[in-house]
Amino acid sequence: MVKSKSTRLGAKIWASVLICGLIGQIAWIIENMYFATFAQDLFEDVSKFGNNYYIATTLMVILSAVTATVTTIFAGAFSDKLGKRKVLITVGYLVWGVTIMLFAVIPVDFDSGKSGLIIALLVIFDCVMTFAGSTANDAAFNAWITDVTDGTNRGLVNTILQIMPVLATVVAIVVAMFTYDKGNYSLFFIIIGVIPIVCGIISIFLVKDSPDIVRSDMRRFSDIFYGFRPSVAKENKYMYVALAALGLVGIAQQTFMSYLINFITQTLGITDYMLPLAVVIILSAVITGVTGFLFDKFGRKNFYIPLVCVVVAGTLLVYLTKFMGESAYLPMLYVGGTIMLGSMLCTSGGLMSAFQDYIPKGYEGRFQGVRMLFTVLIPMIVGPIISLAIGINSFDAHDTGIAAPPFEIFLAAAIVAALAIIPIIFVRKDADRLRKKVAEQAEAEAAADEPVREELPVHGQDEPRENEERESAGEDGKDE
Repeated sequence: MVKSKSTRLGAKIWASVLICGLIGQIAWIIENMYFATFAQDLFEDVSKFGNNYYIATTLMVILSAVTATVTTIFAGAFSDKLGKRKVLITVGYLVWGVTIMLFAVIPVDFDSGKSGLIIALLVIFDCVMTFAGSTANDAAFNAWITDVTDGTNRGLVNTILQIMPVLATVVAIVVAMFTYDKGNYSLFFIIIGVIPIVCGIISIFLVKDSPDIVRSDMRRFSDIFYGFRPSVAKENKYMYVALAALGLVGIAQQTFMSYLINFITQTLGITDYMLPLAVVIILSAVITGVTGFLFDKFGRKNFYIPLVCVVVAGTLLVYLTKFMGESAYLPMLYVGGTIMLGSMLCTSGGLMSAFQDYIPKGYEGRFQGVRMLFTVLIPMIVGPIISLAIGINSFDAHDTGIAAPPFEIFLAAAIVAALAIIPIIFVRKDADRLRKKVAEQAEAEAAADEPVREELPVHGQDEPRENEERESAGEDGKDE
């Protein structure tokens, strides 16, 4: 392995990454886990509501994924044309918080005749919230991350961002412990809704657009779908190969993620789930952070295949818990859960960095829709369908009790994750060429007197002159 020096990021960039990244994932974890858990809790009486337990979850996941992808395609392209990300981040987070609060008005006491209406409200509110969140986070924030990082520091930044969903889970669980778990669903959604609003206000003063944004002159409607053109895919084939690998890891994760809390509480019977889940999350975060540092120091090439193998092993460990006594459930959750989750986050962070390395300059926003297709839409359709099939087949016709997610969802996740090795082999083959390319780009930026990628005023017509004045005045852009 060849060591390399990473471009240093300023304190404000790191603060923006951490705050917007964490709060954005708090909102998304509510959508991915607690909206699904809320729907499952509403329809948990199988004798009364039948398969609505799985149908509501599946519809919410699939339709919100479609909404997220379509929104990101248009919002990402709009941010390229606008030449700005901050305004979409700020406004998007503010609206995002308000839309989360909509769930507070959904009734929790209803008869089976109103099941269709309740499912419709769940799906509609979920899609409205997703529209705001995808504009702010999936399109604008992720494009901003690509703007302010380069190939020498993306490994660490993206693995840190991969930690955010699990840290967000801890925050959500703590809030839920005092609200949702006590049956006060409305207060839970109101409190969580306030958090993105606060982030939107903070971003007004904290987030700065990169001065390197290339404002795109898109004159045709078809330019919005630039990343979906066959010719573009052919020219950037390894980008799509990296996304295919990300998609397979995402499918594996979505096979069990929406049912994770109920798997722990109902299948394993661990009602006090907060402590074990928090331990798994913290240990996974530590593993991911260390791996991200190693990515940037030694390159990502030699980590990909071992990490996927660990993903498969960890997921299988959780499945094999089925054949052990109940006394082994908790220890296996700690061991298998940490290995599974930590390796998934590391793998996703490395592949996401590779995707960003491949994006042509000036197209950062438009390729976010392509990313969403592979990492959100496809996984959130295929994964829950796999869970639905496994879940329905696990029903006992003579048992009219509460539904419990089966162990087999983790076996399916392991099989899907193993398939990711195929595209990863090709990503690994191109890794040396790509690393050389990004290193040359970093050297070119250093030669241009930009040793620190720090926040500067929003890109505009007068900016070049302002930058020249700063340079002549001897300002080097370092943190104050």
